[in-house]
Amino acid sequence: MITFNVPPYVDKAAGYIQECVKNQKICGDGAYTKKCNEWIEERTGTTKCLLTTSCTHATELAALLAQIQPGDEVIMPSFTFVSTADAFVLRGAVPVFVDIRPDTMNIDEKLIEAAITEKTRAIVPVHYAGVSCEMDTIMDIAKRYNLVVIEDAAQGIMSSYKGQALGTIGDFGCFSFHETKNYSMGEGGALLIRDQKDVEDAEIIREKGTNRSKFYRGQIDKYTWINYGSSYLPSDMNAAYLYAQLEIADEINDARLACWNRYYERLTPLADEGKITLPTVPEGCVHNAHMFYIKAKDVEERTELIAFLKEKGIHSVFHYIPLHSAPAGIKFGRFHGEDKYTTSESERLTRLPMFYGLTLEQVDYICDMVIKFYA
Repeated sequence: MITFNVPPYVDKAAGYIQECVKNQKICGDGAYTKKCNEWIEERTGTTKCLLTTSCTHATELAALLAQIQPGDEVIMPSFTFVSTADAFVLRGAVPVFVDIRPDTMNIDEKLIEAAITEKTRAIVPVHYAGVSCEMDTIMDIAKRYNLVVIEDAAQGIMSSYKGQALGTIGDFGCFSFHETKNYSMGEGGALLIRDQKDVEDAEIIREKGTNRSKFYRGQIDKYTWINYGSSYLPSDMNAAYLYAQLEIADEINDARLACWNRYYERLTPLADEGKITLPTVPEGCVHNAHMFYIKAKDVEERTELIAFLKEKGIHSVFHYIPLHSAPAGIKFGRFHGEDKYTTSESERLTRLPMFYGLTLEQVDYICDMVIKFYA
């Protein structure tokens, strides 16, 4: 069976984790957490990176920093993971869902402005499959309406928009290092902070509402409770697991891109015949091969395709159920405008196996079976 995902692993990780144990430093903000933060800051150009226990918690932290209040409205796509909305629902805000673009599956930037009301506080663009949203338009809207932009870049590390790393364009950016992501720490994430003025508040909230970070830097002689907060610090052992991958990040990225490009090359004839639709990467966007998906004609054909591939030893999967159609989405949010593409396009989408360690021979076999299905 060619599984859909295999969590990335680098042999050095075991030694790094053992080092944490030997040094009796396994809690948060140890040496490897700092190494990961510094690596991300250097590679992305963000002002500050803070490793977190998950991308969910990074987004919750961003919502707190943005001072989202009960009754505020936050504009986002419905085609996303539940955490995108949960972070703001927990603050008492209302997710306002708008339709997506069928080419990238990202929020349709042309529909955002019409969804803005006097209660709108933030825009949350989700960079699906590591392909950027149209950020120039989104940032222009945010500037004109004085809105906070929180990038859900869960799938976006190593991707960029017009030369700028995803997660560094808006006020805040959120990465995921879940086991399904290009780089993993099992469960984990990171908050990227654009403006220096937000860094101290972020450190306080992340460290249970205390100024403990300043204490550890020797800036104060004792720490105390300063503000509301929670514990968003991952274990340094998790960070050690991640850092081994970051050391060879380009190698991992290149291997994934090679598989992605082979998929695209082999399946282009099917797309040219109109039997499937392939992913679109707009000009100015550099993606990270987070996933490779194809779109079938409809949900019935997709179901048949997934079953056929399973028979051939290939694990393929669909993706999000649009949030506005879920019980919690109906309860806490609302959809603005027409659902022209969100539901129909999500029902066509099938994700093919993609992970570090997938071979080109395996990709060729998967493509052969997809071609056989459509023959």
